[in-house]
Order: sequence, then structure tokens, then C-alpha cells
Amino acid sequence: MQERADVVAPGRVAVVTGAASGIGLALSRRLASDGMRVVMADIEEPALAEAAQVLAAEGGYVLPVPTDVSRAADVEALRDRTLAEFGGVHLVCNNAGVTGPGRMLWEMTQADWDWVLGVNVWGVVNGIRAFVPALLREDAAHIVNTASVAGLVTAALGPYSVTKHAVVALSESLHLQLRQRSAAVGVSVLCPGWVRTRILDSDRNRPAAVAPPPEPDAVGLAVRETARALVESGMDPAGVADAVVRAVRTGCFYVLTHPEMGEAVRLRAEQVLSGAPPEGIPFP
Repeated sequence: MQERADVVAPGRVAVVTGAASGIGLALSRRLASDGMRVVMADIEEPALAEAAQVLAAEGGYVLPVPTDVSRAADVEALRDRTLAEFGGVHLVCNNAGVTGPGRMLWEMTQADWDWVLGVNVWGVVNGIRAFVPALLREDAAHIVNTASVAGLVTAALGPYSVTKHAVVALSESLHLQLRQRSAAVGVSVLCPGWVRTRILDSDRNRPAAVAPPPEPDAVGLAVRETARALVESGMDPAGVADAVVRAVRTGCFYVLTHPEMGEAVRLRAEQVLSGAPPEGIPFP
């Protein structure tokens, strides 16, 4: 693949959503350590301010901008602030995401769906609409959309699976359309497995209008406890950030951080081709 190291370089500008914790914070730290000017966006204002202070104390050039990615106006304001401060943008990481309620699909309310789709899908769509025109003006640029390995395999993860498959499809379409334009803008879709983040605590950002989910039954509780154990023993977010930077620099499209999940990806493809019903991968 073609070397594209000039995108991640001193003086270049990056925007990272979901930057107050987890993968977003690790990305911000890694990009700042490479000399980029990093615009950190997150809906959690106190956590965002604290994270930005930490990175600044480490020598990073960062700008925190509170942002609700589900709102197009917020993402457009994020773009405008970025361009006003730095005059351009070279790397955009649409990373913000939530897990959503652990209910059966038919038990989820309209508000449940609106919240998860709003952050996980519309957050990426809003990032594409707001930033790609600016990226097209640069000599070299890249956009990274955070999906999940759940977007490549069969898994009974409800709205989370739905949205992550959507992000993969969005990214594939974006790549093909940019290639049709011979644009100097690369695309990567990040599909991590289990990573030590606060993704299972997404309810902390649940809008007030979205009622909290009911307490899980015995099966749901066991699933939640297993998932939490897998997250707590998962990959360090810094390793994911390293993989993203490698992908940007080499033009890698699908960024799979957990090679052991390749078998599950192959299994789903075989099921699609054979017409067989899906066999769920409970914990991708």
C-alpha cells in the first residue's frame, strides 16, 4: 500500500470525536505526540476539559470543543471552529459511540433507537458531511470511521450491531466515491474487538428523554457480566491508536485490531453465500 505518512505529521490538524476517554483519548494522545494539532470533541464537557488538560501538560497541542455528534449543527460548529483556529484539517476520526440498551429489538422504544442511531450512525454521517469538503481541499487527508468487529460478523448485539454494520457500509461507499473523484482523501474503517474503554457505561450520556432500561433478567445479567469481564481484559486503547496511525500512513482500509476474529468474519461470509441462517457470535 502507498505510504501516506504526510497526513500524520507535525503541524497537521486532526479532529477526534469521543475524545474524552477510551479509544478517542488514546487517538488524541498518539496524534498529539506525533506533533499534530488535535481538536478533541466529546459530549462530556468536564471529562473533555480534564482530558485536554492532561494532554496539554504532556506537551500536546489540543483544543477541546464540546460536541454532540448526533446534532448536525454541533458537528458543523466543530468544523467551523477547527477551520477558524487552524485554517484546515487533514485527519478526521469519527469515533464517538454508545452501546445502547440491552433490550430485545421489539422492546426498544423509539427514543432508544433514536439515541443509538443518532450517535453511532448520524454521528458518522454528520462528520462526513461537515468535514469531507474541507478534506478535499488539502494535499493529503484521511478520514477514519470507528465501527467494530460487530460490523463484520453475526452477533446478537441489537442496535449496536445494526449501527456498526451501517458504519462499515458508509465507509465503503465513501471510499468508492472518493476514488471516483481521484481525491487525495483516504478512508479507513476501524473494527476493533474488545478494548478497555467505558463503552459499557454509555448510559452516563443517555439523554434525559430516553428512559433507563429495565433491570436485566438472570440471562441478561450473565451476558452483561461476561461482556464487562471481556472489556476489562481487552486491548489497551493505545494499541488501537497505533493501529489507526499505521492504517492512515499505509492506506489500509479495514483496520482489524484482533486477528483472531478473522474466523468469525469468514464464517459470516460463508453463511451469506450458502444461504444458511446465521449462527450468532455472542461476544465478538
